[in-house]
Amino acid sequence: MGWSSHRNDWEWDSSPNLGGDCVVSEKMTTVLLVDDDPLQAQVRKSILKRHFNDVERAADVAEAFILVEEPRFVDRLGLVVVGLNRPGLGSPAFVAELTSRLPSVPVLVLGRNREEAALYAGENVRFLPGSVPSEQMLAVSRQMMEHAAPRVA
Repeated sequence: MGWSSHRNDWEWDSSPNLGGDCVVSEKMTTVLLVDDDPLQAQVRKSILKRHFNDVERAADVAEAFILVEEPRFVDRLGLVVVGLNRPGLGSPAFVAELTSRLPSVPVLVLGRNREEAALYAGENVRFLPGSVPSEQMLAVSRQMMEHAAPRVA
């Protein structure tokens, strides 16, 4: 038994899982990148697409909140990556509101210069300095998505 893909629509496969292992559900595979710098967002999105097939970008917090109010989007959402640098609703306030709405969705914060991890609280929130190498960002993203993915027998 497990999830199977037919034209990118994931559905439950009721055939027995002869291996007896748990299978990671492929339903929650979307990564939401919330980044207000167009150039940086393009770079980060291409890095994330190395491992994740479905990466959506929100250019600001308003666009991100609109997306997370859509049940069909939230059903697929497996990780939020936040890289906000411009004035307005800052990353700490955005992350706090986002985690209050979606407490089970992991959030990876890519910090600004001199920003500290202590500004971000939450069981599913992880902070990395914005200057972190791309391979480390990708590795942490994969780890967070795999840790949060629901398991099916």
